[in-house]
Amino acid sequence: MKGLLLAVAGLTAALLSSASAADKLDPSCSSCHALAKPTDTSLDRLLARKGPDLWYAGSKFNKDWLVSWLQDPKHIRPAGYPYFKNIKKGDKHDEPDSSKILAHPKLNKADAEAAADALMVLKAPDDLVPAGAFKGDMKGARMGALAFIKFRGCVGCHQGENGEGGLSGPELTDAGTRLQPDFIAAYISDPQRFDPHIWMPTANLKDLDIQRLTAFLAQLGQGGK
Repeated sequence: MKGLLLAVAGLTAALLSSASAADKLDPSCSSCHALAKPTDTSLDRLLARKGPDLWYAGSKFNKDWLVSWLQDPKHIRPAGYPYFKNIKKGDKHDEPDSSKILAHPKLNKADAEAAADALMVLKAPDDLVPAGAFKGDMKGARMGALAFIKFRGCVGCHQGENGEGGLSGPELTDAGTRLQPDFIAAYISDPQRFDPHIWMPTANLKDLDIQRLTAFLAQLGQGGK
């Protein structure tokens, strides 16, 4: 019973902490982003949202990247969000329609740091982004690159190394500086747990394949480190 009470108290504290952190963000943030886990997981809700959910931002992003990006935001998704609302017919294939892609507001340094602090408090449940989901072995990065470019077709939706790839998904050219490795591994494993009905499929990969893909993505944007 004592253990159960402690668990409930911990969960309550975590929920209150997340709510307090969300309250510190500009109210306009919630007009595009979910700062608390949505109760509506329908396809209609996914298609209507204006930006990615941020209720697990603290388990997803690296704080230094957040502070920098909020001061000088650049499109992470070449075709905006959601991509299918911002494309036009090109000579050979569909192209992003820049006139439809909204720019993210710029923040000054102090506001960017305050927003990043608040976002980093918004953590995913431990079973969604388990600590140690990426085991840290970077030796599989070369095989991960082959999987990304050839074997798994990730490059069909995402731009990876050298900026080559598709336009419908977020760019991953700086994935190593933007995203936490545990999040990368967890999302690759089952993106539908984060975003029900999202167009990225759950590929039911073996853990070895997930580790290799994560190793490849985790070193992108790191300048060879």
